[in-house]
Amino acid sequence: MEWVSSVTTLFRTIEFLSLSLWLGADAFLSFVVAPGAFTTLGNRDAAGMMVGYALARLHFAGVFLGLVFLAARLARTHDFGSFTNAAALCVVLMVLLTAASQSSVSKRMELLKKEMVSVENTPETDPRRVEFNRLHHRSVTFEGAVLLLGLAGMYLLVRETTKT
Repeated sequence: MEWVSSVTTLFRTIEFLSLSLWLGADAFLSFVVAPGAFTTLGNRDAAGMMVGYALARLHFAGVFLGLVFLAARLARTHDFGSFTNAAALCVVLMVLLTAASQSSVSKRMELLKKEMVSVENTPETDPRRVEFNRLHHRSVTFEGAVLLLGLAGMYLLVRETTKT
């Protein structure tokens, strides 16, 4: 029985660790890397390239960490029904939003950046710039939603732990 408790604790730790790493990385990118790049690099195109580079890696890491969270939950509970729990649903939504952001929004923004050569020097009224700005707004919305879902998921995960 003690062995089972230790394994359960290990899987629970993996759930907390994977969500914490994702949440911390997302917050760091949003509140430190992105503003810092635009403040210190002096060139908005270079800053955008740096943030885009970091964001793509965050997306892949986030999806990986979300899948690790779900695998640990499944290994701990032996029940796919545990994915319908509120904390797990937050993580599932985080994975889906992140995958959608990377595969559609970020991908399209990269194509537009290549077409424009310089986002900064492309007139605001240029259709490519208008589309880029619309997609950027969508990207920020997705990232904000992922961050809020991560905070909610962590709160719910802690609450779930204190109930058992």
